[in-house]
Amino acid sequence: MYLVNRENKQSKKIEPVTFTSLGLKEREDLQEWIVREPLILGEELLIIQKEFAGFSDTNERLDLLAIDRKGELVIIENKLDDSGKDVTWQAMKYASYCSTLGKEGIRKIYQDYLNKTEPGIAAEDRICDFLNKSDFDEVQLNHDLAQRIILVAREFRKEVTSTVLWARKFRIQIQCIKVIPYIFEGHLLLDTEQIIPVKDVADIIISLDEKAHDEIATGAEIAERELIRDRFWRELLLQMNTQSSLYIGINTEANHYDHWLSTGAGMGGLSYTFVITKKYAAVELGINKASQEENKAIYDALVINKETIETNFGEALSWQRLDEKKMSRITCILDGVNIFNDDDWPKIKEFLISKMIQFSETMKPYIAKIKPGM
Repeated sequence: MYLVNRENKQSKKIEPVTFTSLGLKEREDLQEWIVREPLILGEELLIIQKEFAGFSDTNERLDLLAIDRKGELVIIENKLDDSGKDVTWQAMKYASYCSTLGKEGIRKIYQDYLNKTEPGIAAEDRICDFLNKSDFDEVQLNHDLAQRIILVAREFRKEVTSTVLWARKFRIQIQCIKVIPYIFEGHLLLDTEQIIPVKDVADIIISLDEKAHDEIATGAEIAERELIRDRFWRELLLQMNTQSSLYIGINTEANHYDHWLSTGAGMGGLSYTFVITKKYAAVELGINKASQEENKAIYDALVINKETIETNFGEALSWQRLDEKKMSRITCILDGVNIFNDDDWPKIKEFLISKMIQFSETMKPYIAKIKPGM
């Protein structure tokens, strides 16, 4: 790593240090850095447990257990300066233990973790939010029996890298990430480097057990729900497009199986969205530019006019700044309807069409006043 002076074009090397020389610990330091910012490992992960020891007939503990964006379980094993020679077999053993975990078991594991770290938060809600699912019934976890392993260390022994490369030939998903600490002007810097890239791998083929049969049933149910949503969106847009041009030209093929359908709101990063679930329907304005700071500034500029906007709209709206997320939104919700109940469809359609037309007309002049890059 180098520090570059842009004016005189000179560069100065920043020498790496060891975790041991800094007095840093595996659990108290490295592990907690990853828990608080999983992106250190190069991807978005939901940490669902640490120091997990919930295996039958053994007291062994894995360092971190996570879920990736596909709903796969990720076993994370951390070492400091030296990987040691047995970390691969250790992690593979933990992966074998985790292969038997079903959806409900994973939910309970995460709920136990949340009860200690964030009391009052429901695991199923957090998982749905992370996987962008409207309902926990539609979530698939640890499916296809393809657990992943991430090994973390400053240096990896040849015994480890050789074993990892061998295991990958058998389609076991393992990656090695080097973490190297630096000290610069009193600041601790951490550089990460993936030394064994993850490639596309097929599913690990094993005999089906009870969990696999449950996954097949869940997959069939999800497919049926997707077809229902597809039919609903097509019917809704046929009616909507006779009353408003807002959704004309929107291609439903892109996300016709999802629980939402969006169109532009007259400014990049802003969109109007229909939302349908088994508990409610909604129309919303999503504020989702690349910059979180800009999203919050736009939201703040709109919420100043909250009283006038709601008066013009004719009812109260749900204003959601969502400080911990990049996006913000403003929503009108119809509770007590179920998209999977055909009897509710007339009520849902009437609500979505009338409220979206009214909502977009109400918000239009306020969006027009927003200054780009605010």
